Amino acid sequence: MTRPLQGQVAIVTGAARGLGRGYALRLATLGADVVVADVDLSSAREFGEVLTAEGVPEEIRALGCRGLGVQADLRRREGARAVVERTLAEFGRIDILVNNAGGAFTPMERSTASRMPDEDTDAMLDVNYRSALFCSQEVVPAMRARGSGVIVNVATLAALDPSRAMGRLAPYAVAKGAVLTLTRYLAAELGPDGIRVNCIAPGSMLTERIRKQAAERGMQNEKELKRIPLRRFGEVDDCANVLEFLVTPLSGYVTGQCISVCGGQVLTPS
Repeated sequence: MTRPLQGQVAIVTGAARGLGRGYALRLATLGADVVVADVDLSSAREFGEVLTAEGVPEEIRALGCRGLGVQADLRRREGARAVVERTLAEFGRIDILVNNAGGAFTPMERSTASRMPDEDTDAMLDVNYRSALFCSQEVVPAMRARGSGVIVNVATLAALDPSRAMGRLAPYAVAKGAVLTLTRYLAAELGPDGIRVNCIAPGSMLTERIRKQAAERGMQNEKELKRIPLRRFGEVDDCANVLEFLVTPLSGYVTGQCISVCGGQVLTPS
């Protein structure tokens, strides 16, 4: 098996479970040493996600790569800076940043644009947008010094097409919309430095957290399934496959783009 990322170092935020864990393991499979950054490195237990080792860093080591776990609050710049400083101290370089940390955890019943309270807006901007902003800003000097790097941000289907969320999830979608705009501005600025910046927008993905919360949040039901042209919900590997494309030379002439991983729910350019 080829390992196109051999010798490279990646940071994946929100990687202790779910999609982030899938991204981290895929990068290790491709040969990268991976830093798992999360506010809670044991969060997989909360949703019953079964790991193959004690934690995600240990799973990475089992794949023959170096794995490091760093627990930090990425909503604060000092948290992002601590992750970057620890990565450089341990591995000496940063080649890839995957800004996966985030989520839609504010109450669904007050999530329309006309009703969302300030605290929900602030919470979603902190965990989804500011975490990506701070981590990106902190890794750029190291990437610029090497003249290369890849940043992959994670948005959401709801930021591309509000009708798919039926008017709900506005605080989350607005914050992820900011992530999408940040992606394009970073791509325009950093291209001359050899740094590519792209975005993944997942649709209805079957992570353990979603499986646990789907019913109470009115998600992943038959009605939603019928709106997906491919007639299935997404799996973690569906997003990891797109990440693999974006971090390898296969996408060497791609920057500033958003790829919707949604089974065809969004059929217009992002």
